[in-house]
Amino acid sequence: MTEPNGGPQAEPSPPASSVPPVQPYYAQHAAALADRYESLAFDTVHQDFLPLLPPPSARIADIGAGTGRDAAALAARGHTVLAVEPVPELRALARRLHPSPSIHWLSDALPGLPRLAAEAGRLDAILLSAVWMHLPEPSRPPAMRRLHDLLAPGGRLFLTLRHGPPPEGRQLYDIPAHETVVLAAQHGLRPLQHTQAADHLARDHVHWSTLTFEKERP
Repeated sequence: MTEPNGGPQAEPSPPASSVPPVQPYYAQHAAALADRYESLAFDTVHQDFLPLLPPPSARIADIGAGTGRDAAALAARGHTVLAVEPVPELRALARRLHPSPSIHWLSDALPGLPRLAAEAGRLDAILLSAVWMHLPEPSRPPAMRRLHDLLAPGGRLFLTLRHGPPPEGRQLYDIPAHETVVLAAQHGLRPLQHTQAADHLARDHVHWSTLTFEKERP
């Protein structure tokens, strides 16, 4: 990872018990996925989130940062970004594509996110773009609890959910948006926004939910 002072540091591996096995699909297809993800602009994919983003200079975690497109866009807006990506191939590619001193890369994963322990109660926002639907049902409550604990009071969680049949080779769950809203409410995150969107890659069988939550203040 890159420490806040910009100097390169050795990147420790997260504890094996906290990180699920890396899905081979993402490791094997990192370059092709980069072409796909980077072809879409942050402002297009996340247009519903734009009015709700915190003002600069916020501290934001991008969980499942992939090729770094969103982390780079947030950094360009003046934010400090903790880009969390468990797939080494994607993480290495992202650091080459988006060499910003405002992006600090971490190898970590839900539900535990142990590498973010020092950030508890400090994050102004968390982005989970196309990540939540990878979690099996037993992992979702502890993951939501962890996200709540990482946010500062009034901090916001931005989450996108993929709907449609899962592609071959990837573990995906078609999670109803209302289930996620209920789970978030049970963990002190009140809903701010819920919209539906067509797939930006023009796949007829895929659509998306975009959800924004805010951590309740004491």
